[in-house]
Amino acid sequence: MNPSAPQKITWIIGLICGILGILGHFTQVEFISEYSFTLLLVGFIALALGTTLKGI
Repeated sequence: MNPSAPQKITWIIGLICGILGILGHFTQVEFISEYSFTLLLVGFIALALGTTLKGI
């Protein structure tokens, strides 16, 4: 398996989801706090798939 760099849009989506997930965990924001773990998980999966699969 040869990992590759994710596309810029995939990286940005993963980064934003991860930041919102962490922010929702430590602060009380109505929608973000309810789904903080899910946002963090989606961000991690986006970055993992971006490095594993080419073209994503």
